[in-house]
Amino acid sequence: MKKHIPNLITLLNVLSGCIAVVFAVRNQMELAALFVFLGIFFDYFDGMAARLLHVKSELGLQLDSLADMITSGLVPGIVMFQLLSMSVTGGWNHEGMLGGSEDWFASVLPFAGFLITMASAYRLAKFNIDENQVSSFVGVPTPANALLILSLPLILIYHANDYLNSIILNTWFLLGITLLSSYLLNSSLKLFALKFENWSFRDNSLRYIFIIVSFVLLLTLKFLAIPAILLFYLAASFISDTTSKTV
Repeated sequence: MKKHIPNLITLLNVLSGCIAVVFAVRNQMELAALFVFLGIFFDYFDGMAARLLHVKSELGLQLDSLADMITSGLVPGIVMFQLLSMSVTGGWNHEGMLGGSEDWFASVLPFAGFLITMASAYRLAKFNIDENQVSSFVGVPTPANALLILSLPLILIYHANDYLNSIILNTWFLLGITLLSSYLLNSSLKLFALKFENWSFRDNSLRYIFIIVSFVLLLTLKFLAIPAILLFYLAASFISDTTSKTV
């Protein structure tokens, strides 16, 4: 019976991702973000459950990636599609046409958001056949990238001001974020994983520091903290990797 517990948790990630897709399509970004956060929570604890119960399996690995493809691959692609729609035409109307615009380029451009979904699929496929990504990652993990993309509409909602709105709803900024995140997903950057084999501070000092700094940033900056946390994650991983190579 216990061998099914991690897979059940992973399936809750699938369910969370499916619900998030529905809300993202409806442009209800707060609820979409809520279920993405919930899915990422399940994504973290299914692996922990498998390790604690000693029931790791190939099925669990494949199921985990399929769940991530929905929650952390498809949903951020839809969110970026919606943001690009807003930036060029004012949104997607009920007739299935973009904001009444007659400009074919403006009608097609939002679909560029699905480059994130494509890059996520490629990254997850590579991860499944790479036996070296156990205690670290090569390229930004899909959940981290999903959080970055989901933070953009949340910043618009909870930190709204003319300056931030003009940046986030700038078409070129959104295209830049799309291309950058797609690249980082499949880059050769070596990044530490938040996987604890034990609770020792000595063995997990970087992880504990990252968690503390992230908590402080979230308390002080709220949703603006998410891009800052990702930048800190990249910087800390680069410094850690460089230091380990010189020791």
